[in-house]
Order: sequence, then structure tokens, then C-alpha cells
Amino acid sequence: MTAERRAGGPPPPPTSPRPARTWPVVLDELEEDVRAGEETLSRNRAEEIAAWGRRSTDWIPPSGLGPFPDDLRERAARLLQHQLAVAEALVERITQSQKQRDVAARMSYAPNRPVASFIDRAL
Repeated sequence: MTAERRAGGPPPPPTSPRPARTWPVVLDELEEDVRAGEETLSRNRAEEIAAWGRRSTDWIPPSGLGPFPDDLRERAARLLQHQLAVAEALVERITQSQKQRDVAARMSYAPNRPVASFIDRAL
């Protein structure tokens, strides 16, 4: 028992056991990642979308699971198509955002526009 627990502190958060690494679990994780990408796109926050473009780690298939089962090939093919569609949408949004930033940067550093002058000829 920890000192915090003895002092009447909150109990530790429940730990959920990590599911056994199987090909269906791996596909579930990949599908969740794709859903997260879609949610990022739906929030339409440029910083979050750009962060997806900066992800630098490639997915590495887990080792020790054996060959990919034939009965999961169709599911994996659908997931791949979904991943590609979301990736394409992310690239499009990142490119669009960069173009908007470029235009905004050029506008903010442009020379000042002429200011209208009024001359009172009656004077």
C-alpha cells in the first residue's frame, strides 16, 4: 500500500490488461489510428492537421504474430483503401493550409497601400 493510499488518497486508476497482440487486434489499432486522422480533419484545426504531416515514424508490422491470415485480407484491403483516402485528404489540407499561410505572409509584408488624401481647396 502506498503512502498516498494510506493517507486516504484516491485509489490508483484501474489498469486494463493490454489485449493479446493478434492480427485482428493490430487491425483494430490501425483502424483507430485512421479514425483519429478523420477526427483531426473534421475539427479543421490547422495546427493539428499539420502535426499529422510531421509524423515521422512508419508503421512496422509487429513481429511474432506469424503470417497474415487469409480470412483477414479483405478487411486489411478495405483498411488500406481507407488509410489512403484519409492520407490524401490530410495531404490536401496541409497543402491548402501552406498556400494560405504563404499568401498571408506576402500580404502582411507588402508595402503599405496608398492612403486617400483630401485637400480642401476652399482654403
